[in-house]
Amino acid sequence: MINDNGIYKGLLEARQRGEKRLAVLFDPDRLRLKRMEQTLELAIRNGVDYFFIGGSLVVNNMLDSLLAQIRQQCPIPLILFPGNSFQLSYRADGILYLSLISGRNPELLIGQHVISAPFLRMSPLEIISTGYMLIDGGVQTSVQYMSNTYPIPAHKDDIAVCTALAGEMLGLKTIYLEAGSGARIPVREDMIEAVRGAVSVPLIVGGGIRTPEKVAANLKAGADMVVVGNAIEQEPALIGEMMAAVKEFQPA
Repeated sequence: MINDNGIYKGLLEARQRGEKRLAVLFDPDRLRLKRMEQTLELAIRNGVDYFFIGGSLVVNNMLDSLLAQIRQQCPIPLILFPGNSFQLSYRADGILYLSLISGRNPELLIGQHVISAPFLRMSPLEIISTGYMLIDGGVQTSVQYMSNTYPIPAHKDDIAVCTALAGEMLGLKTIYLEAGSGARIPVREDMIEAVRGAVSVPLIVGGGIRTPEKVAANLKAGADMVVVGNAIEQEPALIGEMMAAVKEFQPA
């Protein structure tokens, strides 16, 4: 039976209260054990909301191992952020069921979902259908290369708005604006604001976010959740500063 009551319900309730969220992305392909332990400790101490787990080239045994290790050390919810239909595990709490609505690759719009649906139907994972929108980050990212799709141009707010609207009208539960891992240019605040004004579902923004100031700017523009990855991998201590920026937006 599909579980859809916990994580997503919390996102909706947080949005209604005007609360913001921070997720830290772990890519098992790039993890260094010492830094991961430091990151987990800092995440617990500073109150990180979620861990996203995934990457472009992750294999299942690495994924299971990482999830088991994190689960032993902390209670923060684990959400799969899969790069393909093989990156699935019962050890997580939920999954962003990504449909790459910004591209025209049928495998990532619906093809891989057909393959994974029987597994997910029987799994305990909470399934969060997500309209995944790749935005030009100024450099070819792993997501762009592996998905074989073109990103939405960084200054084409109208295309982003119409794409997000279509995703919401199709029944997707969240919209995710993604500049891609290692993006040189993160998603612009103007685009975030435009998309936020057009859709009512929770809005997630990630890719190229390296500073607490950019976290704050994205949240001010209307993001409900910001996702950080590379910056934390390189400097785990940034977690404290980024969570401080998130907490500035919490209602009194």
